[in-house]
Order: sequence, then C-alpha cells, then structure tokens
Amino acid sequence: MLHITMIGCGAIGVAVLELLEHDRQLQVDAVIASPGSEALVAERLARLRRPPQVLTMLPTDARPDLLLECAGHRAIEQHVLPALERGIPCLVVSVGALSRAGLVERLEQAAARGDTRIELLPGAIGGIDALSAAKVGGLDTVEYTGRKPAQAWKDTPAEQVCALDSLSEATVIFQGSAREAARLYPKNANVAATLSLAELGLDHTRVTLVADPHCQENVHQVKAFGTFGGFEMSLHGKPLQANPKTSALTVYSVVRALGNHAHAISI
Repeated sequence: MLHITMIGCGAIGVAVLELLEHDRQLQVDAVIASPGSEALVAERLARLRRPPQVLTMLPTDARPDLLLECAGHRAIEQHVLPALERGIPCLVVSVGALSRAGLVERLEQAAARGDTRIELLPGAIGGIDALSAAKVGGLDTVEYTGRKPAQAWKDTPAEQVCALDSLSEATVIFQGSAREAARLYPKNANVAATLSLAELGLDHTRVTLVADPHCQENVHQVKAFGTFGGFEMSLHGKPLQANPKTSALTVYSVVRALGNHAHAISI
C-alpha cells in the first residue's frame, strides 16, 4: 500500500479523497491544513470511510511514500521544498506557482539534495506526453487559448478588463506569455504553465485567455508545430462543481498519477 500525505483539503482535495475511498493500494494518512482550519477540515472529512488525520505541518519524523500538493501556490515553499530536502517525493498540482522566478531551480536543487524527485501533474490538460516528445526533436511554436465561463474569472484581473456580470460576448482578457498568465491568473493558468514547462518554456509559450458568457465548460485549445509535424487539440472540460475555476479533469489527473505510483501497470 502507498502511504500519502496531502497538502490542502479544498475542492480538489476532497474530491480526490472521495475517489480513493475504495482503492486498497492507496491510503491518504494525513492532510495538512492551514493553521486555524483544522476543525473545519476534520468536519469536512468525517463522512469518509477512512478519514485522514488533520495536521498543520508534516511531522519531522514523518516519511510518507508521497507528498501530494493540492493547496495552491504558497504550499510549494511552505511544504514541498522542505519535504524534498528530506528525501520525500512530491506530486504538485499548482504548477502555475513555478512561474515565479527561480522556483523551478530551487525545487530541482532541493530534490537533488534529498535524492528524490518532484512530479508536475498535467491536471486539466492532455497531450503533455506528445509535447514533451516533440520537444526532443524541436518545437517551433506553441499557442494556448483558455476559454472559461465569465464567472470563472471572478476575483481576478479580468474584472479590470471587462464587466464579467454583464458580459454579452466572448472577450479576450489576456494575451501574453505563459509566465505572465500564471502570475496574473494563478488559480486559472496552471494549464498554461504546465504546457510551457513541457515544451518551449514559460517565456516563449503564447497564451490567450477568454471570458465567454455563453460557455458552460472550460475549453483548452493547443496548437504546436515543429520538426515532428504539428497538432491541434481542443479539450472541453466540465468545471468542478465545488469550484468553477477548476476542471473536474484535474481531480482525475491526480487520482491517475497516484494510481501509476501504486498499481502494477501504469500508463
């Protein structure tokens, strides 16, 4: 059995725990919550058949098989970096955090010192394997367009671009690099950051973000061209019911990654 500690227990974390309930090869022993939220998180998890222990920090003597980050960007520095130093392998959902200058290098160095590794999960996007393979032969251009319902952009800089509540047509709210997209839209731009890290890099992947009042799904479109040829991909993901900023596929991506670490066959 694979023993897991999860950082964060919001919409993604709860959905992951529910899907793992009947997998006998995967056990989430503990959840790391923000200080002061322990009682709320414990109440949220009480309905589970195997509710994990709720902590605010990873104990110094703890050695989980995997540390899974589902908490957001601040958790990378607070929890993931120290765990890597201690030799604990980590899986990261909040890939957009890696747009911060120097953080990728710090993670690499921490993993090297701990003789372990960090795995960046694809989350809401597919085709990462194809992009990574194409990078080996040489990529020329990669363009990403993310289209979400207008309300999915609430509490973001999009509110300074247009009136989301009264939007009547699809509106471009951002055009620029993946690094800038991830910085300005950290809760919405994990896909852009993931794509860029798989291919041309944060500063060379072009990103367009769109608020669409007629859209009921999170739509991800990727165009890539290089020596391998070219491909275009369009993925229509339903938003997670508990959080419209997140695609339900993100949850399934986490469960798949955990299964690949525990099960006899991985794909």
